Amino acid sequence: MAKAYWVARVDISDADAYGKYIAANAEPFAKYGARFLVRGGDFEEVEGSARQKQVVLEFADYATAMACYNSPEYQAAIKLREAVSIGDLVIVEGYDGPQPGES
Repeated sequence: MAKAYWVARVDISDADAYGKYIAANAEPFAKYGARFLVRGGDFEEVEGSARQKQVVLEFADYATAMACYNSPEYQAAIKLREAVSIGDLVIVEGYDGPQPGES
């Protein structure tokens, strides 16, 4: 079964208030087994547009990734984020097929 990912790009207008969102999302992320693969860090915008912060979370599968997003715990966390940030979030199923050069 393929893993799934949240791919987020965020501009933050109030870092202190955004910290409350980070604290609140810890519970649903732990509950649904989310694993940060990217959480900020240096980046280079080489095509298109970027935001201040890039985040990639890994989940066991697509159903789990969607369940986390739709959970009451995460929906409560979103309310803390909305007033102090602008962002884009895509939830995508990973690829579990052959890689280039594999048969």
